[in-house]
Amino acid sequence: MSSVTISGAAMMGDSAADSAAGGAPILRVAGLHVAYGGIKAVKGIDLEIGPGEMIALIGANGAGKTTSLRAITGSLAWGGAIDYLGQSTRGVAAHELLRRGLVMVPEGRGIFTRMTVAENLLMGAYARDDKAQIARDLDEQYTVFPRLRERAIQLAGNLSGGEQQMLAMARALMSRPRLLLLDEPSMGLSPIMVEKIFDVIRAASARGIPILLVEQNALLALEAADRAYVLDSGTITLTGKADELLHDPKVREAYLGE
Repeated sequence: MSSVTISGAAMMGDSAADSAAGGAPILRVAGLHVAYGGIKAVKGIDLEIGPGEMIALIGANGAGKTTSLRAITGSLAWGGAIDYLGQSTRGVAAHELLRRGLVMVPEGRGIFTRMTVAENLLMGAYARDDKAQIARDLDEQYTVFPRLRERAIQLAGNLSGGEQQMLAMARALMSRPRLLLLDEPSMGLSPIMVEKIFDVIRAASARGIPILLVEQNALLALEAADRAYVLDSGTITLTGKADELLHDPKVREAYLGE
C-alpha cells in the first residue's frame, strides 16, 4: 500500500487544534430530523465527533446518510440541535460554515467542470488570504496527487472519474478543514483509485483532521474509522467502536454480505 504524507500544520485549522487540545467534541448532533414534504428522511438521530476522530456512518441506500450530511453543512432545513466547535449552527448559512472550516466532499464530487484543475484547487482556498501558505499547500496537493500537477491547466470536466475524485479531495484539503465530511468517496472508482483515495483519507485523519465518512462500502469504512454509526431508515440502530461493529453478526449479515 502506498504511503501518503499530509502536513498537519498545513491541513489542520487553528480552531481544530484548539478544540483538540480542550477535548470538546468538534461536532455534536442531537435529535436531528429532516423531512421532505411529509416524508421523514432522518428521524431524530444523535451523533458526535471528538477531536481527531474518524467516524463512519454506514447504511443502505435511502437510509438518510447524505441527507444527514447536508443538514450538518447547512444545505437544507433541519430540526433538532447541531453544535459545531461548541456553537449552534442554527441560522448559520452554508457558506459561513465553510468559512469556519466545515468542509464537505459531496457524492458526485461537485467539481467546477469548466474551470481548470488549478483553478478548482484555488477555489478550495477562496476564503483564505495567506497567499504564501496557499502556494505551499497547492504544491503539497500536487505532491500527494501527481496526476493533478500533470493536468493542472486542463479543464476539470475532462478528467476521469478517479482524477475528479482526487481533485475533489485536494480542493477540500486546500481549505484547511476543521471538520471534513466525505460522502461516498469510493463510489465508481477502480480498486487502485479507491486505495489511493483511502490512503489520503487515513493520512488526513492521522494528522488530526476530524472526519465524518459516509461510505456504502461498509468494510472499507469500518476498517478506516475509529467509531461508527449504523443508520437504517433514518434512525441510528447501532453504534460503537468500528472494529467491534466490523465483527458484529448483524452488521456482517446486512452490510458485508455474510
